[in-house]
Amino acid sequence: MSAASPIERGARALCELDGNPPGATMDAKPLWQNYLPEVRAVLTAIREPDAAMQAAAAVIGGFHGYYGDDPLSRQDAADVWRVMVDAALAEETQ
Repeated sequence: MSAASPIERGARALCELDGNPPGATMDAKPLWQNYLPEVRAVLTAIREPDAAMQAAAAVIGGFHGYYGDDPLSRQDAADVWRVMVDAALAEETQ
């Protein structure tokens, strides 16, 4: 069995946050699947990192062989974040 995607984990978490048990179903379909649009909306909304996120990643990223906060590293960190969010959004969830 493969690990659940970030979108599936988010949908399951929202489903449980609404008070539903982990294995809840509706019309023979896992209830957490009803939360997929909300998770996708959140990921889309946070696709652009803010300055604090960019600075935090720039310091640990080692972009350009440099571990520190500089404009190029911030941009690279932002690019990595966007690619990761795009990859999560592109995943199909069963």
